[in-house]
Amino acid sequence: MTKVKRARSTSPPDGGWGWMIVAGCFLVTICTRAVTRCISVFFVEFQTYFAQDYAQTAWIHSIVDCVTMLCAPLGSVVSNHLSCQMGIMLGGLLASTGFILASFATSLKHLYLTLGVLTGLGFALCYSPAIAMVGKYFNRRKALAYGIAMSGSGIGTFILAPVVQLLIEQFSWRGALLILGGFVLNLCVCGALMRPITLKEDHTTPEQNQRRDFEQPSPYSPLTKKWLQTCPCRCLQEEYSFLLMSDFIVLAVSVLFMAYGCSPLFVYLVPYALSVGVSHQQAAFLMSILGVIDIIGNITFGWLTDRRCLKNYRYVCYLLAVGLDGLSYLCLPMLQSFPLLVPFSCTFGYFDGAYVTLIPVVTAEVVGTTTLSSALGVVYFLHAVPYLVSPPIADYDGLKTGMLPLRGFYWTANLDFLYSCGRHALLYWIGSRKYVTAIAGSQAEAYLLVKKGRAGCCLQGHF
Repeated sequence: MTKVKRARSTSPPDGGWGWMIVAGCFLVTICTRAVTRCISVFFVEFQTYFAQDYAQTAWIHSIVDCVTMLCAPLGSVVSNHLSCQMGIMLGGLLASTGFILASFATSLKHLYLTLGVLTGLGFALCYSPAIAMVGKYFNRRKALAYGIAMSGSGIGTFILAPVVQLLIEQFSWRGALLILGGFVLNLCVCGALMRPITLKEDHTTPEQNQRRDFEQPSPYSPLTKKWLQTCPCRCLQEEYSFLLMSDFIVLAVSVLFMAYGCSPLFVYLVPYALSVGVSHQQAAFLMSILGVIDIIGNITFGWLTDRRCLKNYRYVCYLLAVGLDGLSYLCLPMLQSFPLLVPFSCTFGYFDGAYVTLIPVVTAEVVGTTTLSSALGVVYFLHAVPYLVSPPIADYDGLKTGMLPLRGFYWTANLDFLYSCGRHALLYWIGSRKYVTAIAGSQAEAYLLVKKGRAGCCLQGHF
């Protein structure tokens, strides 16, 4: 097998072929995330055909999401050790095979295996490597590039939701799945666009990749650095040493709680709208509205957080978007008609697009671009269990009686709590003399601050 030729550059080009990478990632998000969202349009058909309740049917969407995120580290490994191009092409073949086999399903268990596991595995090989590739080609306009790339999820939902409903009406749910199987084969084309690039940063150590708002020699504690030096697996050290970084741990815990609340809406919005008297076409249109507003959130938040005044506060913007998304859940039990559900779809869609754009941006700031693919694999891996269990737990009756919106409040409250606790835990972790010296100005003053217990107060103003 011939080696893949890599374009060489001393720094991210912030343009050129990078825009083709953005276009490829845009198509990947359409074929993965938008298609996954539109699986909920099949739920009523599956429930009727297989005579099952909503909780049983919801497992299909949950398994697709769970396997996509659970196997995200596998996608990173394939792209790191083979190539991003090969990984995405292989993923496209697997995902297409899953849809085609699902069109011949005779039971829900068959759909669990084909539409759930096989398709989810294919999506996993495509999603995180494509997103990581954008981060390698952009630096100055990184948030905007990610906003455009991630908007594929929204625009795909806007277009595909009514199209899938029309396909079901014209060709039945089996024919619609078969057509989607051909559609996701476009992932192979997307893979061909992912030209690898080698940056100057790729030849530096992980410690050299990390720069915070104030100068710091290393993001690791002395005990962590000693462990890294004696680690028998150098490959593991290079690819996953960020797991011991305090910044990444705080981000990972936040993502874990966020993922628990964001999945059920895409599963139950259509059934809930139908239950309050909204027509099938209007219910599908709500998903389209959510999708197009998602696009606006992707692009505008990406552009805004690239501005100089907000560039250093991207993590705060990320938390704000996630929190407002959770608060919007609280209004859902009071919305009993199509005119009232439209503003809800707009609000949720906008902030959903905002925080989705910022996840890879914030991750790249924490770990750097060298290990970005592996880090995104871990971040999306943390979505797996919440994506699997939250929709079935939040069954249809729970949504109608308000249990799901209450969990939205639980989601927001926990994020606020995590940010507060994470900030103080981070201050404690990095409260060594070297970090305090960067603020205090001298070793002697730093020693006095640490001795008097004022290091945390000194550092807190920088978070």
